[in-house]
Amino acid sequence: MTDQNSLVEYGFRRAIVTITAIFCALLEIVDTTIVNVALNDMRGNLGATLTEIGWVITAYAIANVIIVPMTSWLSQQFGRRNYFAASIIIFTVSSFLCGNASNIWELVLFRFIQGLGGGALLVTSQTIITESYPPEKRGMAQAIYGLGVIIGPTLGPPLGGYIVDHFSWPYIFYINIPIGIIATLLTLQFVRSPKYAEKTSRKDIDWGGIALLAIAVGSLQYILEKGQEDDWFSSGLIILLTVFAVFGIFFFIWRELTYRNPIVDLRVLRNGNLRVGTILSFILGFGLYGSTFVIPLYTQATLGWTAQESGMLMIPAALTTAFMMPIIGRILQKGVPQQYLVAAGMFLFFVYSFWGYKILTPDTGKEAFFWPLIVRGIGMGMLFIPITTLSLSTLKGADIGKGASFTGMMRQLGGSFGVACITTFMAHENMVHRSDLVSKLNVNAAPVQQRVQALQQSYMTKGMSPDVALQSAYKSLDYMVTKQASILSYMDVFLYVGLMFLFCIPFILLVKGKKNKKVDMSEAMH
Repeated sequence: MTDQNSLVEYGFRRAIVTITAIFCALLEIVDTTIVNVALNDMRGNLGATLTEIGWVITAYAIANVIIVPMTSWLSQQFGRRNYFAASIIIFTVSSFLCGNASNIWELVLFRFIQGLGGGALLVTSQTIITESYPPEKRGMAQAIYGLGVIIGPTLGPPLGGYIVDHFSWPYIFYINIPIGIIATLLTLQFVRSPKYAEKTSRKDIDWGGIALLAIAVGSLQYILEKGQEDDWFSSGLIILLTVFAVFGIFFFIWRELTYRNPIVDLRVLRNGNLRVGTILSFILGFGLYGSTFVIPLYTQATLGWTAQESGMLMIPAALTTAFMMPIIGRILQKGVPQQYLVAAGMFLFFVYSFWGYKILTPDTGKEAFFWPLIVRGIGMGMLFIPITTLSLSTLKGADIGKGASFTGMMRQLGGSFGVACITTFMAHENMVHRSDLVSKLNVNAAPVQQRVQALQQSYMTKGMSPDVALQSAYKSLDYMVTKQASILSYMDVFLYVGLMFLFCIPFILLVKGKKNKKVDMSEAMH
């Protein structure tokens, strides 16, 4: 086995490798959220229904989650540099094809292929950056990688909004092409492959594991993406895919623990730090993608902002996270235990959520969001780096790539669970709040009647007949009730996500406290 330090880079070469890896991670993550603001234009242009256009996001997410756990094994088969370069090429070519799609199902197919290339970019970037830095600088390495992962989802909506407003939707895919070409050339020139992995012969390839992984994770991702839309278990397809997901996961775990050359080496989860880090990555994904999903939804659907306006709102928080990353990296290098930073980050996320809960109204202004989102930005910086550093801190050689695959997949699944849970919870709370508000609204009460009459008079001045104006007045009243119920639902989301993070803090301090000695011993060995 080659010594791990043989892949450590120095000076100019390390800078180039780091920049290449970050650009590739950014490409993948920006593309996860950039299409959200262009869906309406795509739908009109390609003649698609609302359900069909949703597949543009779902296909990419399913491909991502299937490929991420296989990335470490594929890197061993083809050599990390070759596999990384091939993934960038697949991503770049499929971006061009997405921009040229002539109908919705062509676009969905090309997005799936783009997702297969993109999933590999994220995990392999993390492994390359981790191994390019010596162990004592791993915290700083994760800080640099974290810039891409945290800023990416935030950059997507404003960038997509700007491109759609000033050009047309295919250009959200075309901007990947020049970056992809440069990244491919830099990868082939500067990225090195480790020598510690033996290739698996064709007859030993875990085809059963690959099939079970695709069935299990693909079904699970579909359920999470489409469950709310299809009314969960009232849909026969959702029930069928749930059976596939449960049995697929069970047989996949059994297969990987008993097969000689598993496609996903689950044995690496014997490492206590990685187990804790995998759970925390799931929670991080839940918070990161869940809150990135809720705020634009609230500002656009309730406050009536444009996609670009709601995207721009998130930029100060992203810049705050970027500013925090190197500071957190240095704090970790000085030996501050990871569990303290994660606990502090989770507390700040709770503060942000509770603050958000307090400021939501039917007409909240931009300035009210500024400081809560800055707190969120600081909290995200304090969560991401310590979690990834802890996860990979006691792994060596090929296990670093395997560990990065697990944390990457769990962060992605956490995000999908977050969005699915929040969507379902909001739909349920909306109905509860609406029925509660309607039950308390006495139509015969004097204040209500005065309000209806004032609205009726207002509509009559616009030329409506008295009976039509009265109908419109009641419709307006119904709209106000619906809007108020919607705001109360958003408030509930902020409150409960915040409480979830607060609830996790004591467990993190307990669990990580036990593991921290291992981290210190690992550092001492180096």
